[in-house]
Amino acid sequence: MLGSFPPKKERWSMDFFYPNLQNDMWRIMGYLFYNDKQYFVDSINKRFKYDEIVEFCTQKGIAIFDTAQTIKRLKDNASDKFLQIIEPTDISLLLQQIPQCKAIVTTGEKATDTLVERYGCDKPTIGNYSNIVIDKRELQFYRMPSSSRAYPLAIEKKAMIYQTLFTQLGILHTKEE
Repeated sequence: MLGSFPPKKERWSMDFFYPNLQNDMWRIMGYLFYNDKQYFVDSINKRFKYDEIVEFCTQKGIAIFDTAQTIKRLKDNASDKFLQIIEPTDISLLLQQIPQCKAIVTTGEKATDTLVERYGCDKPTIGNYSNIVIDKRELQFYRMPSSSRAYPLAIEKKAMIYQTLFTQLGILHTKEE
């Protein structure tokens, strides 16, 4: 899973991906996998549960990174609208480290556009995938809605789109299966 870039460090509730307590990624994951939006939230300490999140990602085979190594924020906020990518992440190098990877998932418009621009592939519609070839390796390239609360879609609706992704990839098994 590739996002754009985290907000300033003072907004982090943990030293991991999707660290802003206002971001819904870990609520989406809790909702889908444990039927509890608050599963990964430590409400008392106003943090995400780092150890549980890392264990979950490891167990499910979910790798997470940013599409940018170096950025410039054009305004003093976390909005991707005002995010300039100076140095994109070397996706080829990442993929060399995870040969079992079968799909790339972007979690928002900026991350999606960064990959499309870099690899000249088709831009999938939200909730769907196209094929992408990186270093002669063909992968599914999924585009998911942003987990930011600035993205105007209820968490349950976002979760249903993510549910389709994780079901198609064999990471989540629905009750019908």
